[in-house]
Amino acid sequence: MAKQTPLYPAHLAAGAKIVDFAGWDMPIHYGSQLEEHKQVRADAGMFDVSHMLPIDVSGAGAQAFLQKLLANNVAKLTEPGKALYSCMLKEDAGILDDLIVYFFAADDYRIVVNAGTADKDVAWMREQAGKLPGGGNVTINPRRDLAIIAVQGPNAQAKVWAALPGSEAASSHLKYFQAARFGELMLCSTGYTGESGFELIFPAGQAIEIWNALRAQGVAPIGLGARDTLRLEAGMNLYGLDMDESVGPLESGLAWTVDFSTGRDFIGRAALEANPPTQQLVGLLLEDRGVLRSHMPVFTTHGAGETTSGSFAPSMNASIAFARVPVGVALGDTVEVEVRGKRLKARVTKMSFVRKGKVLVQAAN
Repeated sequence: MAKQTPLYPAHLAAGAKIVDFAGWDMPIHYGSQLEEHKQVRADAGMFDVSHMLPIDVSGAGAQAFLQKLLANNVAKLTEPGKALYSCMLKEDAGILDDLIVYFFAADDYRIVVNAGTADKDVAWMREQAGKLPGGGNVTINPRRDLAIIAVQGPNAQAKVWAALPGSEAASSHLKYFQAARFGELMLCSTGYTGESGFELIFPAGQAIEIWNALRAQGVAPIGLGARDTLRLEAGMNLYGLDMDESVGPLESGLAWTVDFSTGRDFIGRAALEANPPTQQLVGLLLEDRGVLRSHMPVFTTHGAGETTSGSFAPSMNASIAFARVPVGVALGDTVEVEVRGKRLKARVTKMSFVRKGKVLVQAAN
């Protein structure tokens, strides 16, 4: 039986089409995925992401433990509220999950992990706590008592502040990838759409009240369908499509999240250094007519590849994709993608197509 978030009744009341996502009953849309996408780019929308799992990691050994557990280096976090994006790797450098870690003190961290990997992540973290430095002085506390609402769009912050009195004073100073605590509420200036806004983490019992307060300020509910096209335009990976345990971060456009700058020996480092990547993740802009989807063959002068994510991009009126291709493929190259038995031309681009409403990759005239 699928799980349900605390906001499930609100989704039904709003007329959502419910689908199974990673074992959860989640809204795919509330009527029009296209209009929901445009709503976020133009104004503000909110997503129920309570299926994701916050995990509190605390104790005297927390920093030392996380420095070994994660590919990025939590020691870079010195300002309370600062956040870091990282992968959690296996010994062979396969990606167990991608996550965000928030720092409040050297003994106080909050990590938010993906829904489909949450149970596996907690088990892995607890297993590693028995092996890694600092692990004996760490408490790993999954917080299923919390809910998460992401509010995204150019007007998102102003509408959150209007809906939650006092939140502006607590969070107006935040820069990108920072968080602040406001009573039991945590306001995080992170997101998955390429727009500004907040991810709100708070006790699950407050979920309906906060959802309704946001709706009263004109924040529209947005389903997972629009969330996917928004994150694709923004160049943000999705676990299970663009990366998984079979590939490493250097093959997944995530080299920037791996900190080799010190002698820190994190899980997976030896494998990364011993096996230089032969593939890379790039963006594709389709130049022929059609729609790119995941798992389509890609043909290049350097060898074969495959799309990992793909869709029509409403902000661009074009079809885009991420593709894993040989490392020799360069920006601006023309490749071919097999779509329904036909080879269509696509241009290799950076993965970030749209940020804060601005189209960064232009289609050919």
